[in-house]
Amino acid sequence: MAGPRVRLVVTADDFGYCPRRDEGIVEAFLAGTVTSVSLLVNGAASASAAELARRHNIPTGLHANLSEGRPVGPARHGASSLVSPKGFFLGKMGFREAVAAGDVALPQVRRRGCCDPQSSARRVREELEAQLNCFLELLGKAPTHVDGHQHVHVLPGVCQVFAEALQAYGVRFTRLPLERGVGSCMWLEAAARAFACAVERDARAAVGPFSCHGLRWTDAFVGLSTCGRHMSAHCVLGALARVLEDIPTGRALTAELMAHPGYPSVPPEGGCGEGPDAFSCSWERLHELRVLTAPMLRARLAQDGVQLCALDELDSKRPEEEVPCDAMLEPFLEPSPP
Repeated sequence: MAGPRVRLVVTADDFGYCPRRDEGIVEAFLAGTVTSVSLLVNGAASASAAELARRHNIPTGLHANLSEGRPVGPARHGASSLVSPKGFFLGKMGFREAVAAGDVALPQVRRRGCCDPQSSARRVREELEAQLNCFLELLGKAPTHVDGHQHVHVLPGVCQVFAEALQAYGVRFTRLPLERGVGSCMWLEAAARAFACAVERDARAAVGPFSCHGLRWTDAFVGLSTCGRHMSAHCVLGALARVLEDIPTGRALTAELMAHPGYPSVPPEGGCGEGPDAFSCSWERLHELRVLTAPMLRARLAQDGVQLCALDELDSKRPEEEVPCDAMLEPFLEPSPP
C-alpha cells in the first residue's frame, strides 16, 4: 500500500460476551495484533473480562449497548421504551426500527436535569451513564474510548445523547464507523452491504454532534468490509488502501480496524442476558482469530509502513498530528457509491 505512514488501532469488540470469545481476544492481544478492546458491561463474562484486562494490561474501552440483552440502568426495573415487555433491549434492527418510527423519540437533549424524566432521550442518557459507572466499578478507571455495540451510537438522536454523556464523563475518543467506499464492496452479501451503507450514512451525520462535544476519532475506519469470512491480510490491506486513497501524504494518519475475534460461543454460555447470538456462535469468529494471530498480517502491515498502536497512545501525538474531526474529514464525507 503506497502512501502515508499510518498508525493503526485494532479493536476487538464484544469483550465480556462469553469466556470463549474473551479467551480468543486475549490471545490476539498477546500475539500483538489486537491493540485495544471494547467491553460489554452487560455481557455474561464482563467481570472475568475486566480481570483479564487488568492482568494483561489491555487498553479497554466501553462498548455501549442499547440493542442486545438486559440494560444495567433504571430501564431494567420497569417499563421503558428501550426494552421489550420481557425486559430485553429491542435488538439490532428492532432498536433502529423503533428510532425510525418514533417509538423511541429522541429530541435534541438539553442540559442534564432539564429533560422530561419520561423522555426516551433521558432514558438513553441514564442507560449510558449506568454503563459508564459499571465500567468504572469493574476496571477502576475510565475507559480509553467508548464506541457502540452494533453501531447504535451513531443513530440519529442517539449520537447527540451519546456525545453529551461522553463529554460529561471526560471521555475523548470514540469510533466513527465511516468506511469509505463500502457501498462498492460487492463481495458483501446484499443485506450486509445495505446495513454497512446505513451505518456509513449515520456516521456521516454524527460528525457534527461528536465534534461539538469535543470527541475525537481516527482519520479512517475499516471493518465493515472485512468482517468475518471476509477478513484476510489481503482484504485488510486493500481496505486501508481504499479508505486512505487521495489523502494528502506528508503527515502521519490514523486508522481503526474493527474486529470480532474469538473462539465461538457455545450455548447457553455467553450473551448479554438472552444467551449467545448466531454471530457469536459462528465459525467466522474463529476465522478472524486465526487471521489476526497469524504472522502474515503483522508482516504485511509492517511492510506497508503501518504501525500498530492503541487509542490511548494517540494522546501522545504531537500537536501537528492531532486526530482530526470534521475539518480534516472532508475526503471521507462523500457518500459511498451504491
